Amino acid sequence: MNSALGRFLLRWFVCGLGLWIAAALLGGNRLAVQDSLIVLSVSGLLLAILNTVIRPFVVLLSLPAILFSLGLFMIVINGLMVLLASYLYRPLQVSNFGAAMLAGVIIGLVNYLVTTILDSRSS
Repeated sequence: MNSALGRFLLRWFVCGLGLWIAAALLGGNRLAVQDSLIVLSVSGLLLAILNTVIRPFVVLLSLPAILFSLGLFMIVINGLMVLLASYLYRPLQVSNFGAAMLAGVIIGLVNYLVTTILDSRSS
């Protein structure tokens, strides 16, 4: 998918899929996405928008911390994006920052797997 719309739709799908998998793995007491497909879709859309618009600025501002920690600070940034999405959209409930960081790691792994599969099929 070379178009900007296609890349955003893929990011939206991956964020929604990652949230669904994270909610299943972490359980309802840490990360709760209500059982509605609409809530999952809106949560994935909001997370995709936050990752597209706000995350690059946060990464740029925290570049010294990212370099000092050899990239591990990106886990904190991913957790902040999930926590911000849960703050802006109440049906997505995250119990604490640790659960948000774990959800961010899971979403990042799902993103890596999906893009690796799609890149291997396109070549």
